[in-house]
Amino acid sequence: MKKYWNRFMNQMNKFGKAMLLPIVVLPLGGLLLFLGDPTILNLPVLTAVSSVVFGNIDLLFAIGAISAFAKTKDKTSPIVAVVLSLMAFKNVLTTVNENVSMGVFAGILVGITTVFIYNHSREWKTPSMFNFFTGDKFVITLAPLCMIALGCIFAYVWAPIQDVLNTFAIWIGSAGVIGVIIYGILNRLLIPIGLHHILNVYIFYEMGSFAVNGGIVKGEIARFAAGDPTAGAFLAMYFVVTMFGLPAVCAAIYNTAKKEKKSEIKGAMVTNALTSFVTGITEPVEFSFMFVGPQLYVMHALFTGIAGGFLYLLNVKEGLTFGFSFIDYVVLYNKASAPLMILVVGIPMALLYYFSFRYVIVKKDIKTPGREDDIEYGEAISEDEQNLKLAHTNYRYMAKKVLENLGGKANIVDMENCITRLRVELKDGKLINEDNILKTGAKGVVHLGDNAIQIVIGTDVKYIMQEIEALMED
Repeated sequence: MKKYWNRFMNQMNKFGKAMLLPIVVLPLGGLLLFLGDPTILNLPVLTAVSSVVFGNIDLLFAIGAISAFAKTKDKTSPIVAVVLSLMAFKNVLTTVNENVSMGVFAGILVGITTVFIYNHSREWKTPSMFNFFTGDKFVITLAPLCMIALGCIFAYVWAPIQDVLNTFAIWIGSAGVIGVIIYGILNRLLIPIGLHHILNVYIFYEMGSFAVNGGIVKGEIARFAAGDPTAGAFLAMYFVVTMFGLPAVCAAIYNTAKKEKKSEIKGAMVTNALTSFVTGITEPVEFSFMFVGPQLYVMHALFTGIAGGFLYLLNVKEGLTFGFSFIDYVVLYNKASAPLMILVVGIPMALLYYFSFRYVIVKKDIKTPGREDDIEYGEAISEDEQNLKLAHTNYRYMAKKVLENLGGKANIVDMENCITRLRVELKDGKLINEDNILKTGAKGVVHLGDNAIQIVIGTDVKYIMQEIEALMED
């Protein structure tokens, strides 16, 4: 049981790291959106580029899954396949049911499905006339075809889920403070699978009605803009989250990062905090902990609901023009109801966010940015190990012998290196000849399961890895 649990946790660790990939791009999108705004530089071209980033978050997650799980060094074929597959899946989905939207979950689903197809199909044998399409390239043909069936299935599976949420949204809109709290919690929890839009569509554009200039406007946003004094109670909570809560999360992530990695993540955390505060774009911060620490995300959802409940009881009402951000807060200040209460609630909520996140990150050792392990398995690399070097420079010969004593290249499932170690996953761990590996100059072999090992080599490991890759391609 422990073996299977360790294997599961290893895969979840890989998954969490893959989900961090979009974080590299999202801060750039938020920065461009901010700079391109009419109130800043007024450059529509920057806003257009930012829309490419935020309009393709699902694709970033799909590629992240490929980078984590595809059992190959050259990931060109599976990446091409997943791009085509996601486009195919989304087109099939909307062709069968144009009202279905799966958000980033579509990217994760397609990414994992594509990498599963790749890992199992690349060694399939086919008639010689089809050789050009087989091997690593087979997934480019096979995966998009599989998306036809997958898209049809989820077009029907996802539709009733959306219908239930739509009915639920109508109830939430009439449930007072309880409805606001539940809405705030669910809005955050449903973001990863894209179903938060179902709640938002009703709250933002359908809930309530207000007569103005002989016509009727509906929804929190339009009613607030038209001067309805009862509108905006469901919108105010977002200002606390974007201006106080998530910037505090960025501070907690930075302050809990390893000392040697703080400089690496400082720029990203500052950018993410400013993006949330100034533009109201929350994804860069949320995706930095959503998958590596689901308990943090649940806590974030609860805090969002709590903030909404307090603001509702204080009769705070806000609207939306650009985004739930400092810009909107300033622009709508004179139109809002009790806007100063956002500061009164926001400051203690920021403290709650900061200290709660800091405690849980440290207590549970959550691998938020800057806290990632230097290696994927086993114990941390010691200071002494970081100073190890081989006693020779015959890298080619050593690589050849290491590969032989791992059972040959046919026995290799996956291999990569950290700063001092080869990390190897094998088909059959019984084929390892540990004594012979040590005779090549390796300093040690760490067993992490029946088919997973680390070979301690020292800082020359990158040269050994390069030679092994060359041998694997021969």
